[in-house]
Amino acid sequence: MSPSSKEPLPDFSDVRGGGSSSAPLPPAEKTPEVRTHTVAKGDSLSKIAKQYYGKVTLWKQLYEANKAVVGPNPDLIKPGQVLVIPELGGNS
Repeated sequence: MSPSSKEPLPDFSDVRGGGSSSAPLPPAEKTPEVRTHTVAKGDSLSKIAKQYYGKVTLWKQLYEANKAVVGPNPDLIKPGQVLVIPELGGNS
C-alpha cells in the first residue's frame, strides 16, 4: 500500500489491552508488609519489644524470629543488624 492510498486506517480504539480473554482478572492478593528494625547503639531485644509491642517481656518472640541474625546469645545484638518485627498472635 502506498502512502497516497485513500483507504481508511483501521480503528483499534475500542480494543482492550492485556490478555486474550475478556474476563476480569481476580484481585491481587496483598502480601503483608514486613516490619523491620535496624539495631542502633544501646538497643536491646527488650527495648525493641517495648517499642513495637508495648511489653519488654515479648523480647523472646523477637529473638525467635531473628535467631539466624542475632546468633546463639540474645544479649549480643549489634548495631546495623536488621531484625524482623513479627506480628503477634492474639495471645500475647
